[in-house]
Amino acid sequence: MAKPQILQIGPYPQWDEEPLNAAFEVYRYFDAVDKPAFLAEVGPGIRGIATRGELGANRAMIEACPDLEVISVYGVGYDAVDLAACREKGIRVTNTPDVLTNDVADLGIAMMLCQSRGVIGAETWVKDGSWVAKGLYPLKRRVWGRRAGVLGLGRIGFEVAKRLKGFDMQISYSDVEPKSFAEGMTFVADSVELAKNVDFLFVTLAASADTRHIVGRDVIAALGAEGMLINISRASNIDEDALLAALEDGILGSAALDVFEGEPKLNPRFLSLDNVLLQPHHASGTFETRQAMGKLLRDNLEAHFSGAALPTPVL
Repeated sequence: MAKPQILQIGPYPQWDEEPLNAAFEVYRYFDAVDKPAFLAEVGPGIRGIATRGELGANRAMIEACPDLEVISVYGVGYDAVDLAACREKGIRVTNTPDVLTNDVADLGIAMMLCQSRGVIGAETWVKDGSWVAKGLYPLKRRVWGRRAGVLGLGRIGFEVAKRLKGFDMQISYSDVEPKSFAEGMTFVADSVELAKNVDFLFVTLAASADTRHIVGRDVIAALGAEGMLINISRASNIDEDALLAALEDGILGSAALDVFEGEPKLNPRFLSLDNVLLQPHHASGTFETRQAMGKLLRDNLEAHFSGAALPTPVL
C-alpha cells in the first residue's frame, strides 16, 4: 500500500526526520529553490502537511493541494494556518499542546529573573574586567514579593502563575472570564487595568485575530517606566512599534521577548536597546520537549490516515 504523501514545510531535528520519512512519502518544501513550481508539481498528490507553528500553511498553499486532508502543526500555535480555508475544505488541523507547556513556563520565569537581576550584563561585567576596574555591578530590582500579571490563563499561563507563587508574588490575570482553578489569583477583566497594577506582565495567550496587538500603546503605558513585559506567546499579540517606542523613550522599563514579527529577521531597533532581553524563539527548546512534539505531530498524522481519533485536534 502506498504511503500517504506529505508536504513538509520546514526542517525538524534528525530524530523526527527519520520516522517521518519512514511513515510517509515526504516532499520537502523548504528545500525547493522554486517553491511555486515545486508546489505546482507535487501539490496534486499531497494528502497531509507537516508544518511548524511559525510557518503554518496559507490559503495559496492549501489550495495548491486539492486532495489535502490534514495539517499537523509542530507547536502549540496555529495562527499561521489559514483556518478559514481549512473549514471551507473540511481539512483537519492538529497541534502539539501540553507537551511543551512546562518548558515554555520555565523559560518565561527564567527571562523575568535574568532581566530583573541583570544576569547577562553581570556576566559581561565579570568577563570584560569591569568588576576589577569599576567595582560592584550596578544594583538591580528584586523579584520576590512583587506584583505579577498573566495575560491569558490557559495551560502555559497557569503554569507560569504556579511558578510565580513560589516567589510570594501577588498574582492577577486577565482572560475571557474568571477561571475556577485560579485559586489565590485576582481576576481583572481589562488588560489595561491588569497592566496598571503589576510590575511584571506575562503574555501567554493564544494568538488570533481578536488578540492581535492586544498589548498596544495603552497597555504598555499602563505597565510603566518600572514595569517589565515578558512575551512567551506569539509576536502578533504585541504591537512592536508601540513597544519599541516605549522602550526607547523610557515609557516602559524593560522587556523580555522570545518571539518577534518577521523572525528571525527582527526589527534592528531591538538590537541597540539595553533594556530588552532577546531570545531566539526557543521556549520549547529542550531535547525532551522537542522529541515529544515531534512524536505528537506524527501521532496525529498517523491517526488521521488510519481512521483513528486525532490525539490533539484544533479542527
